[in-house]
Amino acid sequence: IRFSEALTILPAITPAGIPGVFLGCLISNILGGAILPDIIFGSIATLIGALFTWQLRNKSKYLAPVPPIIANALIVPFILKYGYAVPLPIPFMMLTVGLGEVISCGVLGMILYTALNKYKGVLFKPSIS
Repeated sequence: IRFSEALTILPAITPAGIPGVFLGCLISNILGGAILPDIIFGSIATLIGALFTWQLRNKSKYLAPVPPIIANALIVPFILKYGYAVPLPIPFMMLTVGLGEVISCGVLGMILYTALNKYKGVLFKPSIS
């Protein structure tokens, strides 16, 4: 469970969340000492989740955390298996990563969404130049 995964809800509120969570993941992976496949594919998983979260923003707020949950559950186990040589079966890692994502993105992300959505007109007001 990574608390930062709750931020994957941001694209449901503002399009600035898309590059924000992608670059945040990329920089975090680089500074955190991740291996190159994790830096590349972990960040791509976050970007995919962010793009689809943005696409679902007007459907239902409860769908917003689903794309990052699915993207990470499908991609991260392969990074763990082939990048970090974790000796567990990929389906098991998909389940465990997916459960962690449900808690991080689904539960914590929805708490964050509820808090931020009340003030999105103030916090995420588009600037007109």
